[in-house]
Amino acid sequence: MKTLIVHAHPEPESLNSALKDLAVSTLENAGHQVRVSDLYAMGWKAVADAADYGPAASHPLRLAQDSGRAFDAGTLTPDVRAEQEKLLWADTLILQFPLWWYTMPAILKGWVDRVFTYHFAYGVGEHSDTRYGDRFGEGTLAGRRALLSVTAGGPESHYAARGINGPMDDLLFPIHHGVLYHPGMDVLPPFVLYSTDRMTAEDYPDVAKAWEQRLLTLDTTEPIPFRPQNAGDYEIPSLHLKEGLEPAGRTGFGLHVRG
Repeated sequence: MKTLIVHAHPEPESLNSALKDLAVSTLENAGHQVRVSDLYAMGWKAVADAADYGPAASHPLRLAQDSGRAFDAGTLTPDVRAEQEKLLWADTLILQFPLWWYTMPAILKGWVDRVFTYHFAYGVGEHSDTRYGDRFGEGTLAGRRALLSVTAGGPESHYAARGINGPMDDLLFPIHHGVLYHPGMDVLPPFVLYSTDRMTAEDYPDVAKAWEQRLLTLDTTEPIPFRPQNAGDYEIPSLHLKEGLEPAGRTGFGLHVRG
């Protein structure tokens, strides 16, 4: 197994950094290959702008089209091309980050914005009256697996179905479905740690054991059963879920999960 870990925490002695380091040692000791993109350590540029697309960038900037043109021409900036090459090398992607304001840190979102370009992560495949591209289960990154490893400061009860923060599955849906499944990756159930602001050194051995167990079962864990776009569940071109396919009483994000 070849794993890319994208790590997004500014403090090398943080819990997130410890989980990143443990992932590297656990996977390598099991005989797997690992690469790490430590975004803060890399000084990752988090803003997508015309500088990413070279002197041929349009005026005014058309970000999607310009990113696709630069991708096709091989003129994306070296840092972006390097991350795309890592994604193509890997068969497993782990995103390691703290939940900040209900989503990923800005530097990680900036990694997605810049690396997941047009013609690479989206805008691929046939676009017609009967097919709306290769996405949501198909695409450039199909055949790969993805896992979110997330730390949350609040208690688990705050993220339950009736919790004030909303269900964790709903908060992570835009990342799971919109960022990872969209370009074709199979998305595994997340590894989430709660109440991390209250965690002590005595708690870490149990956390480490649970994380090691998840890491060693990456290739056998069943992914979240999101509905593929082009497998017949959706009307084309509206991409509305067909009547009668929704489980009884299910609405919202849950409509797009089978079973």
